[in-house]
Order: sequence, then C-alpha cells, then structure tokens
Amino acid sequence: MKSWFEKAVLVFSWFSGLLLITTVALLLGYLFQRGLGGFRQDLIFGTTAPLDAILLRRQVFDGLFPAIAGTLALIFLAMGAAIPIGIGGGIYMAEYAQGRVKTILSLIFDILAAIPSIVIGLAGLALAIFLHHRFPGRIAPCLLIAALSLAFLVLPYLIRTTQNALEGVDPLIRNTAPALGASRLQNIRYVLLPAALPDIAGGVILATGRCAEDTAVIMLTGAVASAGVPKTLFGQFEALPFYIYYTASQYSGPEELTRCYSAAIVLLLICSMLFFLASLLQRRLCHFLLYR
Repeated sequence: MKSWFEKAVLVFSWFSGLLLITTVALLLGYLFQRGLGGFRQDLIFGTTAPLDAILLRRQVFDGLFPAIAGTLALIFLAMGAAIPIGIGGGIYMAEYAQGRVKTILSLIFDILAAIPSIVIGLAGLALAIFLHHRFPGRIAPCLLIAALSLAFLVLPYLIRTTQNALEGVDPLIRNTAPALGASRLQNIRYVLLPAALPDIAGGVILATGRCAEDTAVIMLTGAVASAGVPKTLFGQFEALPFYIYYTASQYSGPEELTRCYSAAIVLLLICSMLFFLASLLQRRLCHFLLYR
C-alpha cells in the first residue's frame, strides 16, 4: 500500500504534467490561430520566383527566405564549431580531469552556463569592434562572429551534458572493456560513447534549439532587418528570431503582425525539422559506433 505522501506526490506530478501540456497546447493553439492566416504564396519568396531566389539570381525583399537562409547558416556554423569542442571537453572532464583541476573547470563551466545571452552578445560585439579597428574595412559584425558567439553560448551545455552522460554509464559496462585489455581510448571509442550517445544527442538537440531561438546575441553581432541572403561569412545577415523581434516591436498594421506570427510558426517548423534530423543522425551514429 502506498502512503499518503507517495499518493500526494503522484497526484502533484500528474497535475504538473497536465498543467505543462495544457499551457504548451494553449500557446501553440494561439500562435497557429494568429499565424495561419499569413501563410500565403508570397510569405516565403514574396514576388520573387522561388527558383530564382533559391539559386540567388534575385534578392527577396518582401519574404522570409533571407531570414530562413540566415537562420540555417547560423545554426550549422554555430553547432559545427560547438559540437566537436563540447564533446571533446566533456570527454576530458569525465575521463581525464581529476582532483582540483576538475573542480575548478566544473565551476568555470557552470558559471559560463549561467551567463545571460546578452552578455555573450556584448562580448561578440566587443570582439567585432576590436577586429574592425585592427583590420579596417575587412571585419565588422557579421555572420561568422554571430555564429562563434552562439557556439560559445551553448558550449558549456554541451560539455556538461557529455560529461554527465559519460559519468552516468553503468560501472559494469564501463569496466568490462578495460578488464579484457582495452585501452582507455578504446573503451571511450567503442563502449562509453555508444552507451552515452542518446544523452549526448539530447544535449545537442537542446543546444540546437537554443541557437535557433536566441535573439540577444545575433542582434548585437550582425543581424539586420534587410541584409538579404548572406553571401560570405563576413557579411551581415537576416534571421527569423531577429525578424520576429523587430516586427513585433515596430509593426505598422495587423497584416504585418500576422506575418510575424507566421514567421514564428516557420521557426518552430525549422526547429522541429532539425530535431528530427538530429534524432535520425543519432540512431545512425549509434549503430555505426556499435557495429563498426
């Protein structure tokens, strides 16, 4: 028989879960109710032919295509820089760091994870200003600096997620390969990483969502309202989070606000697509590590 305390905890857990699901459903319902009306033929490409826009033959001035392209470029650049360093740092923290060094590094990563994104944006802006004065006319707030700033923003999450995932592997699994004569590197490569990969992939997915939705960093490091599709890493760019923020704060009529809600739906769809691809890649990579 369950005690009254266990029953109370169970009821509270179910109530909290239902409250969370209901809140999310209401928010999504309101968003789709306000934004679905803006899904018209010209939402993405405006008056530009889709093929001309995709092949960069003509610039899109009144559609979301430049912001979508800038958002995807930003995510892939930031995650491409953050994932190898984050996973490598997590492996070092879990398997190699010891004693005082591990304690100090853990404290540093926890502090970095708690830094507000606006501070990271200001640091990126300061770096851009320094490089602009150091190399006049060559470097300014741009896509590359924004991506590196976002990578630095999510790096502590990736390191701590990888560390916790590796340290959480069952001791029986962890000690089997060394007992059979495997080296530490072989144990990490063939045993620990495949076992911890689902948890590591979860951290990567959350970091990807953080990169996709953050506005404070990119608005200080290169995002502008009408930059078009970024052609180089050192050019300014558009992004959906900045477009949503800019339009919501300065819209001139209900039609423009509806487009803002539609852009939020597009951003949610992009995040969902990226999460699905990350989950698919995680399953394939786990199979590759286990059976190679």
